[in-house]
Amino acid sequence: MEITHTNAVKKLLKEKKKVSGAWAQAASNITSQILAEAGFDVLMLDMEHAPGDILTLISQIQSMQGYPAVPFVRAPWNDFVQIKRILDAGTYGVLVPYVNTKAEAEDAVKAMKYPTKGIRGVAGSPRAAHFANNSIEYFKSANDEIVLMTAVETGTAVENLDEILQVPEIDGIFIGPADLATNMGYMADASQPEVQKAIRTIEEKVNASDKFLSTVAGNWEDARAKYERGYNLLMMMSDTTTLSKVARTLVGDFKKDFPQH
Repeated sequence: MEITHTNAVKKLLKEKKKVSGAWAQAASNITSQILAEAGFDVLMLDMEHAPGDILTLISQIQSMQGYPAVPFVRAPWNDFVQIKRILDAGTYGVLVPYVNTKAEAEDAVKAMKYPTKGIRGVAGSPRAAHFANNSIEYFKSANDEIVLMTAVETGTAVENLDEILQVPEIDGIFIGPADLATNMGYMADASQPEVQKAIRTIEEKVNASDKFLSTVAGNWEDARAKYERGYNLLMMMSDTTTLSKVARTLVGDFKKDFPQH
């Protein structure tokens, strides 16, 4: 069986094309398959704010096989051990949270790359390397094909963004609006003018760079406006929060029409 390691999504993002994404936050192989089958380009399998572990992650990635969706993972932290395990599971993109300085961005690069560009350990036994079935082809392609995104989630990161953008191995910048707002003194309220000003600064700097721009979107209208503003990859829904919203709306409609309950 011929195995390809080409990441079609990375090519699109390098060209600053528009790419669709969704959060997979239920740590479920079933919901991951549903999202992949729906036709998203990227599934962001969440390991920062979701309850899954490495075995859960592998089952989610396995559930995506046969669909065009590419597995990305939000790492729990900028930690080379955790990132190594995520990569060995077979992901083709990593979002590293809470990167505030150029030095931290360079640490993320080192965790992502095989030597001599980084410190990722080389082993043919994990899933990513096909359990020693022609692993060398994966080793040769991984540094070039796996996407690295870092998150801007603090005022410090905004201040240091120019230097972070100078790191050539960073492919994209993700804006985390809730964390950014909270770290600026507004609990999860990204609508505040000061936060919006910071977001516009990030947008302008990333759009003027060779990096792609990513964040979340609340609905299609929000997503369309952001794509038109220069975003390339948006997380447009989640297998947990979107289900919660749909369920609460449906129950609300039921109770409105049948108030005896």
